[in-house]
Amino acid sequence: MKSVSIFLVLFSSLSFLNLSLAEETQIEKVKVEINTVGRKTKKTINRTKEVLCGQLTGDNKAACLAKKAKHRIEEGTDAIKDKATEIKDKVDTK
Repeated sequence: MKSVSIFLVLFSSLSFLNLSLAEETQIEKVKVEINTVGRKTKKTINRTKEVLCGQLTGDNKAACLAKKAKHRIEEGTDAIKDKATEIKDKVDTK
Protein backbone atom coordinates (compact mmCIF):
# COMPACT_ATOMS: atom_id res chain seq x y z
CA MET A 1 0.00 0.00 0.00
CA LYS A 2 2.85 2.33 0.82
CA SER A 3 4.45 1.84 -2.61
CA VAL A 4 1.11 2.55 -4.31
CA SER A 5 0.73 5.84 -2.46
CA ILE A 6 4.31 6.84 -3.30
CA PHE A 7 3.63 5.99 -6.93
CA LEU A 8 0.45 8.11 -6.93
CA VAL A 9 2.24 11.07 -5.39
CA LEU A 10 5.09 10.78 -7.86
CA PHE A 11 2.72 10.38 -10.81
CA SER A 12 0.58 13.38 -9.79
CA SER A 13 3.63 15.59 -9.32
CA LEU A 14 4.99 14.61 -12.74
CA SER A 15 1.66 15.25 -14.42
CA PHE A 16 1.51 18.67 -12.75
CA LEU A 17 5.00 19.42 -14.01
CA ASN A 18 4.01 18.45 -17.56
CA LEU A 19 0.97 20.71 -17.43
CA SER A 20 3.04 23.68 -16.33
CA LEU A 21 5.56 23.06 -19.14
CA ALA A 22 2.75 22.67 -21.67
CA GLU A 23 1.25 25.97 -20.60
CA GLU A 24 4.60 27.72 -20.92
CA THR A 25 5.12 26.18 -24.33
CA GLN A 26 1.74 27.47 -25.50
CA ILE A 27 2.64 30.97 -24.35
CA GLU A 28 5.91 30.76 -26.22
CA LYS A 29 4.12 29.54 -29.34
CA VAL A 30 1.79 32.54 -29.17
CA LYS A 31 4.77 34.88 -28.80
CA VAL A 32 6.42 33.33 -31.83
CA GLU A 33 3.23 33.71 -33.86
CA ILE A 34 2.85 37.35 -32.78
CA ASN A 35 6.45 38.05 -33.79
CA THR A 36 5.92 36.36 -37.15
CA VAL A 37 2.78 38.37 -37.89
CA GLY A 38 4.54 41.57 -36.85
CA ARG A 39 7.51 40.87 -39.11
CA LYS A 40 5.26 40.05 -42.07
CA THR A 41 3.26 43.24 -41.51
CA LYS A 42 6.42 45.37 -41.38
CA LYS A 43 7.72 43.65 -44.50
CA THR A 44 4.50 44.37 -46.40
CA ILE A 45 4.53 48.00 -45.32
CA ASN A 46 8.18 48.35 -46.33
CA ARG A 47 7.54 46.82 -49.76
CA THR A 48 4.63 49.20 -50.31
CA LYS A 49 6.79 52.18 -49.34
CA GLU A 50 9.51 50.96 -51.71
CA VAL A 51 7.12 50.70 -54.64
CA LEU A 52 5.76 54.17 -53.98
CA CYS A 53 9.16 55.72 -53.23
CA GLY A 54 9.93 58.54 -55.60
CA GLN A 55 6.40 58.63 -56.99
CA LEU A 56 4.75 60.30 -54.01
CA THR A 57 7.70 61.76 -52.15
CA GLY A 58 9.79 62.99 -55.07
CA ASP A 59 12.91 61.22 -53.78
CA ASN A 60 15.63 60.38 -56.25
CA LYS A 61 16.66 56.82 -57.05
CA ALA A 62 19.66 56.84 -54.69
CA ALA A 63 17.47 57.87 -51.74
CA CYS A 64 14.97 55.15 -52.58
CA LEU A 65 17.74 52.53 -52.74
CA ALA A 66 19.07 53.75 -49.38
CA LYS A 67 15.61 53.37 -47.83
CA LYS A 68 15.28 49.91 -49.37
CA ALA A 69 18.62 48.85 -47.88
CA LYS A 70 17.59 50.28 -44.50
CA HIS A 71 14.36 48.27 -44.61
CA ARG A 72 16.22 45.05 -45.39
CA ILE A 73 18.63 45.61 -42.49
CA GLU A 74 15.75 46.30 -40.09
CA GLU A 75 13.90 43.19 -41.25
CA GLY A 76 17.00 41.05 -40.80
CA THR A 77 17.64 42.50 -37.35
CA ASP A 78 14.06 41.81 -36.27
CA ALA A 79 14.25 38.23 -37.53
CA ILE A 80 17.54 37.60 -35.70
CA LYS A 81 16.19 39.08 -32.44
CA ASP A 82 13.04 36.96 -32.63
CA LYS A 83 14.99 33.78 -33.40
CA ALA A 84 17.40 34.47 -30.52
CA THR A 85 14.45 34.88 -28.16
CA GLU A 86 12.92 31.62 -29.40
CA ILE A 87 16.19 29.75 -28.83
CA LYS A 88 16.56 31.30 -25.36
CA ASP A 89 13.03 30.21 -24.45
CA LYS A 90 13.71 26.67 -25.66
CA VAL A 91 16.88 26.47 -23.59
CA ASP A 92 15.15 27.91 -20.50
CA THR A 93 12.34 25.35 -20.58
CA LYS A 94 14.72 22.37 -20.67
